Amino acid sequence: QVQLVESGGGLVQPGESLRLSCVASGFTSFFSSFVMSWYRQAPGKERELVAAITSAGGRTNYAESVKGRGTISRDDAKNTVSLEMGSLTPEDTAVYYCNARIFNNEYWGQGTQVTVSS
Repeated sequence: QVQLVESGGGLVQPGESLRLSCVASGFTSFFSSFVMSWYRQAPGKERELVAAITSAGGRTNYAESVKGRGTISRDDAKNTVSLEMGSLTPEDTAVYYCNARIFNNEYWGQGTQVTVSS
């Protein structure tokens, strides 16, 4: 049974940084073969891609809103993908979801809440 478990969310003040982590388990294929992504969904808005990293970490892709202040990385030995974001603003408040994709198969974590507020 595939599981993606996110952690690292919480309440942070504007301007601060945070690191989200996602641990994967139960894959029948090697974790390194999956494209791993972070999405977020703010209240009343559609879910949007924040960042993605290809299999074996060859390439990364970022939403314009996080370019220059976000870094996605993966540790295939630990089946983990992380997202570091700095200079947080209230507009970053959302539930952040981990996503794993390979061919036509896609998996989601349960999400972790990030609230940016003073």
